[in-house]
Amino acid sequence: MTTTETAEHAALRAAVSTLGKRYGREYLQRVVAEGRHPQELWTEAGKLGYLGVNLPEAYGGGGEGITELSIVLEELGAAGSPLLMLVVSPAICGTVIARFGTDAQKQHWLPSLADGTRTMAFGITEPDAGSNSHRITTTARRDGEDWLLTGRKVFISGVDFADATLIVGRTEDARTGRLKPCLFIVPRDADGFTHRPIDMELNAAEKQFELTLDDVRLPADALVGDEDAGLLQLFAGLNPERIMTAAFAIGMGRYALSRAVEYARERNVWNTPIGAHQAIAHPLAQAHIELELARLMMQKAARLYDAGDDAGAGEAANMAKYAAGEACVKAVDQAVHTLGGNGLTREFGLASLITASRVARIAPVSREMILNYVSHQTLGLPKSY
Repeated sequence: MTTTETAEHAALRAAVSTLGKRYGREYLQRVVAEGRHPQELWTEAGKLGYLGVNLPEAYGGGGEGITELSIVLEELGAAGSPLLMLVVSPAICGTVIARFGTDAQKQHWLPSLADGTRTMAFGITEPDAGSNSHRITTTARRDGEDWLLTGRKVFISGVDFADATLIVGRTEDARTGRLKPCLFIVPRDADGFTHRPIDMELNAAEKQFELTLDDVRLPADALVGDEDAGLLQLFAGLNPERIMTAAFAIGMGRYALSRAVEYARERNVWNTPIGAHQAIAHPLAQAHIELELARLMMQKAARLYDAGDDAGAGEAANMAKYAAGEACVKAVDQAVHTLGGNGLTREFGLASLITASRVARIAPVSREMILNYVSHQTLGLPKSY
């Protein structure tokens, strides 16, 4: 497997980087302070074809894959203006609909997801289920030709402006009586579908919500894919989610590191730039190495996924997400430490990343659950649960 990027990928990086730098960290901080979505950047990225680069050309997308979409998110993050909904709308929801949706669902959703005129949220996490998707209690039952969906979700991003939410529920298998996961498109204005903001100390443009579904009536065509496909369809969206979370973390780490390097070159103490001292230079070099290593694993995961190797991509995507989360936290921490007191000022814009960088360690799955996955699936060790 080649790990060097093509000329086309390099050109995509350069173009997205140019866009991101025109907006930058100050733009995103202003958007957060005003309590709104970064609509200007989202709209322009959509018009340039970046939001739907992974979606089929037949539906207005770029016809590429998660490899290219991860480049978009990483470069926007490295410029200080990441778009978290890239993880959710085109990567998870767009991928699932493109792979498993009906022709009508593809025609209705994919063109607008690709150009950014519509967005879709993704609802899987529940208050009592945590990382155990087998304990999901949101259930769907048939009522004539319709479905009735009931349950709760938490920590769902962007529900306030998303046109619909792709909800993971469970239906009863008529043959075994067991519950199996299924995916449903729930419009924002559906009766019985309500959302409540969660008060977070995380400063982000995309807010987090708790969802309540109280016998939400959905037509038969709200079901995405095959009712019996189960985990196959679910993990078709979760592997891209992990890859894109890695891209988000790597971009953030690169941004923090670039600010620290710039400061270390210019800040003089005793007539010498502080970057000349190994106590400053070596930790920054180490942070750079760890971000590059995480990027290599992310690229491997993305290419395996784009090649159709879901099993191989699952292992690599989890490893990439783990490595990127760790590298991001270390890069941000070292960047703040390099700037000293300035690292905690609004002027330099790094202090808020101390909290934000932890997201990739926690979501969409904790680093401990990834270690469980690797120890069980890769190393063949017995489970403790």
